[in-house]
Amino acid sequence: MSSLPHPLYNVPSTMTIRLATPAPETYLQPLLIHHILYGAITAHADQQIVYRSHHRQTYSDLFKRVHRLANVLASLGVDEGHTVAFMDWDSHRYLEAYFAVPMMGAVLQTVNVRLPQEQLIWCLQDAKASVLVVHRDFLTLVNAIAPLLPDLRRCIVIADGEAFSGQNDVSEYETMLAASGTKFDFREFNENAIATTFHTTGTTGHPKPVSFTHRQLVLHTLALATTLAAQPDNQGLRRNDVYMPLTPMFHVHAWGVPFVATMLGIKQVFPGRYDPALMLKLRRDENVSFSHCVPTVLQMILAAARSEQASGLAPWTMLIGGSALTRALRQQAADFGIDTLAGYGMSETGPAIAIARNVEEHPDKLDAALRRAGWPLPLVLVDIVDPEMNSLPHDGRSQGELVLRAPWLTQSYGTDAAANKALWLGGWMHTQDLASIDLRGTLTLRDRMKDVIKSGGEWVSSVQLEELIVSHEGVAEAAVIAVEDEKWGERPLAYVVPKVEFSGNVTSDAIQQHLTAFVENGTISRIAVPHDIRVVESLPKTSVGKVDKKALQKNTLASARPDRHVVVNPSRTLR
Repeated sequence: MSSLPHPLYNVPSTMTIRLATPAPETYLQPLLIHHILYGAITAHADQQIVYRSHHRQTYSDLFKRVHRLANVLASLGVDEGHTVAFMDWDSHRYLEAYFAVPMMGAVLQTVNVRLPQEQLIWCLQDAKASVLVVHRDFLTLVNAIAPLLPDLRRCIVIADGEAFSGQNDVSEYETMLAASGTKFDFREFNENAIATTFHTTGTTGHPKPVSFTHRQLVLHTLALATTLAAQPDNQGLRRNDVYMPLTPMFHVHAWGVPFVATMLGIKQVFPGRYDPALMLKLRRDENVSFSHCVPTVLQMILAAARSEQASGLAPWTMLIGGSALTRALRQQAADFGIDTLAGYGMSETGPAIAIARNVEEHPDKLDAALRRAGWPLPLVLVDIVDPEMNSLPHDGRSQGELVLRAPWLTQSYGTDAAANKALWLGGWMHTQDLASIDLRGTLTLRDRMKDVIKSGGEWVSSVQLEELIVSHEGVAEAAVIAVEDEKWGERPLAYVVPKVEFSGNVTSDAIQQHLTAFVENGTISRIAVPHDIRVVESLPKTSVGKVDKKALQKNTLASARPDRHVVVNPSRTLR
């Protein structure tokens, strides 16, 4: 195994160091989440926090409600180290939980409300949540699964404006907050205490738990805030922006941006359950200027804007992650005045690792610069390695697995020893993403390692093929997977969703002709053009809005056509 021979990583195995000797009176302040909140309350007490059209409060109100929520939870027996699960849409209540629960020394479990019931039960069982705060939309589900949750003692229901009468051990959120005190004695403790936990789904087995400490979340917040503040105009987040998350707050802390927005005292707007028309209304009424989402959500917003014949949505900066930001989607957003740029991260990374920015002098290079993964955040070390962990050249051409080091990466998948060993093999976090790094340190994601297609001895990038297919004027979405082939080993198979206005006009032959033009100009090799292109009405999505290639693999395997001797590569479904 290589020691990764870049000078940056050559740390002596032994050294003589001098430790600071603090005076007896010195206060050594731990990095705790409540320090993010306290500064904002002092400087921005009157700043607004908005939930749909239902609720409007100030940061001063947030501070009081955080104390009230902590008092409520304490009255239910929640203590340091206990887990409190939260099932809600994006709201001011979720923001309160982001602070109140960890500030008590308890652990906030952000529950993915879109998981199948079996996985949802597993996640709640695994986290051993003792109290569950649940929106009324999920109450029927919770009542059905509660007998399977032996650690669950109490539920708090979020009625969200509707009448609710308490029953058995169930009480209503706002009623309980109103009856509680506005002062809770938050104490300081070890910064390495776990603050949050959630589960990330894989291709096989149960969802895996990841967790993050106070220290990790504070450092992530500082690094992300520094990066966004240093971005060029219309590519970052500033104090005068209005922020609306369009990534679920249950998903990796909504990419960590609510912590940044709160620390900076920025106006925040929460859309609740996603409704594209409402998102557009909130954007207009509240002057939203910064959001983040996966491409699917951006496509929903653009479709709603077309339906409303919206004249323009500028200024609105949209950070895109989860899937590749294609040239076509970026142009469609630009037509409505939305500035888009790509970011990179994973559930295991808390999540931000890199964000694109434009430093190109030539305008023709702007698009490519803002669609690549971009530059690592401060405190992030990156490298690309071969299967033996040998470091590969940072020349913009060499491709290898992206490996990471940063102070906020999850430390384990709980007690799963085999998964933990694979995740941190060689002391670097393994992303299973194929990437290149150029001389300036810019990251370009090439593909997921499990999605790269080896056909006739050549590597075919599913991401590149998808982007080229979507560049066809009639295509809304595309997904490419690998199938086994007796002659070539593997071949790409493409699923294509036409735009509504082009329904019936997008055919397999048309897409093949479209891709042939890229063969002729040298962008791709001829072997990369799929023989099998299937036009479908929609693509399956994961619980966070990304294209679910695992489901496509299963569906393709179930519908394999023996006469073509093409089946899904079974090994692809086992990773």
